[in-house]
Amino acid sequence: MGTLLIGFIVLTIIIYVSFRDWRRAVKSVFFILIFDGALRKWVLPQASEALYFLKDFVLFGAYLRYYFYPNPDEPRHPLQNNFITILILLASGWCIFQAFNPRLGSVIVGLFGVKAYLFYIPMLWMLPTLFRSEEELYIFLRNHLAVFIPVGILGIVQFFSPIDSPINQYIPGRNEPIATFGFGGSFNVRITGTFSYLNSYQGYLSSCFGLIIPLLSVPKSRRWQLILYCTVFLLMLNSFMTGSRTPVITAILFLIGYFGMRAINKPENLLIWTGRLIPFVLVAGPIFWFGFRQVVESFWARVASNSDLGSRIFLGFVGPFDLVSLTGLDGYGAGATHVGGLSLRGALGLAAGSPLPVELEPEMGRVALELGPIGFMFWYGMRVAIIGALLLTFFALKRRFLRDLALAGTLIHLILFISQMVFHNTFSLYYWFYTGFIFMLPWLERVENWREQQLWYEQQQHYADWSDSSYG
Repeated sequence: MGTLLIGFIVLTIIIYVSFRDWRRAVKSVFFILIFDGALRKWVLPQASEALYFLKDFVLFGAYLRYYFYPNPDEPRHPLQNNFITILILLASGWCIFQAFNPRLGSVIVGLFGVKAYLFYIPMLWMLPTLFRSEEELYIFLRNHLAVFIPVGILGIVQFFSPIDSPINQYIPGRNEPIATFGFGGSFNVRITGTFSYLNSYQGYLSSCFGLIIPLLSVPKSRRWQLILYCTVFLLMLNSFMTGSRTPVITAILFLIGYFGMRAINKPENLLIWTGRLIPFVLVAGPIFWFGFRQVVESFWARVASNSDLGSRIFLGFVGPFDLVSLTGLDGYGAGATHVGGLSLRGALGLAAGSPLPVELEPEMGRVALELGPIGFMFWYGMRVAIIGALLLTFFALKRRFLRDLALAGTLIHLILFISQMVFHNTFSLYYWFYTGFIFMLPWLERVENWREQQLWYEQQQHYADWSDSSYG
């Protein structure tokens, strides 16, 4: 009873503090995401389950403030009646409907599934007013990415530490074996950084890579140039150290798409970019190859031993359509395949749902199994439309930094289309942050254009006043 009371008091304080300043709360969520895994593994493993929801409670307090108790003096982005909003509402409505699917056996499991699908969506309409200027957005992204430097250094220490070292443990009590490369005589661990599990870390790496490339073209001090280039180097190195193909392939495809689009639109800027990257490549290349050659060899040995990439991508797209005969039109309910649903059933003694006809790993198949063919079309139709909307945003914007962010969002959504998002607690947050670019970036461009116009008027007025005082 005492533990529950303390937990309730702590939860109330977290929500209240977030409620007081919703902007700070939303920004802090992206930093909490980085370190809550470290708290769960090394600091408070006994509170692992509660800490899993820490960032969600912080975000919940921000939602309460922004949507239910807004400041009348602050601007608010309206919920626009456009194609994207309609698709999001349709997909969300079907997910909520599936929370009450009788096959689940418990509405609580369904509500947990709804949380996995929908909880971060309300950020979309908060992001335009979250940042008051383009510079504020840049500073937030710059600081957020600079935090990766200690995380990346930790990843290096993990790679070269023994498998049984405490620094390489997962969350206690799960009894999961530590993932290793285990090929070519190498038994180095596949690193997790500050995150709870390998899967969470690789989603974070891909998300950060998409954000940092647009920042490199923004004029900055030499100190921040060095910080961001160190971050890029550590992102690349840690991606190899995870032993996962996803962040490495994502980075390669992202660079091809990003610089390919820039070359088509403004080839002269590509030459400038190339000139800036040459010093980085000349310094980072030898360090990467000679200092961390074991990393590259371990990664390549693992990749060469697996030839299932093509088949996994093919099944990711085609597999869901083979499930219609198993699900019917209804599916098995939101959360039916979520591992958290199993934990809830065990912890709360909830009724067991209908047995699943097949066990699946790819997310597209799991979404089809949970939501049925109608929900599958709603959900992935929405995601395709979001990619199109981000691309249109890219073409519509004029300011270079905002335009580059829109391109980054388009590419991340496109490259990771079949990867886990709903069932990926880390990437899901970044997914909806990138989606928010559709509303945030045009808003910030209008703000900056208005400020430049006001500055021009003030300069003209000052010139007119000076002229009157000189010749009057």
